[in-house]
Amino acid sequence: MASFIWVMSLLVLVFITRQVLLVSSSAQTVDRDDFPDGFIFGTASSAYQYEGAVNEGNKGDSIWDTFTRKPGKIMDFSNADTTVDQYHRFESDIELMKDLGMDAYRFSISWPRIFPCGTGEPNIEGINYYNSLIDALIKKGIQPLVTLYHWDLPQILEDKYQGWLSKQIV
Repeated sequence: MASFIWVMSLLVLVFITRQVLLVSSSAQTVDRDDFPDGFIFGTASSAYQYEGAVNEGNKGDSIWDTFTRKPGKIMDFSNADTTVDQYHRFESDIELMKDLGMDAYRFSISWPRIFPCGTGEPNIEGINYYNSLIDALIKKGIQPLVTLYHWDLPQILEDKYQGWLSKQIV
């Protein structure tokens, strides 16, 4: 019985592979002319997942920094301390976007990079980083699109107010 199931599984896999190859070989190419005027081609990221440099530029801890450091929360124990290191490599990242023909780049601003203590005086190093990123995008003709909050609440505000459960956080 087990060999019958194995043979049937193999036949199903062959059939699916054949169908995929038939569809992909007859597919038409798609280019910019297939989209309406004004359509914006772009790419996107989030600060936590792309920036890295978690201990640089006076950045404060976010709730994700804390969460990923707790044993057992992430199966492979990975975190975003380095990630793709956009903090240091944004100029070459933007060059790749330009080479790909991107019109826009949507990125998030890390709240703990701008306000390491959650509130108060802004961190000039964080502001300088985002100004440099935005200036480099504009220089290459890529429109910056900003997400102000992408789930990286400063840990200090989570501890003080229980995060978004408190009206005081607003």
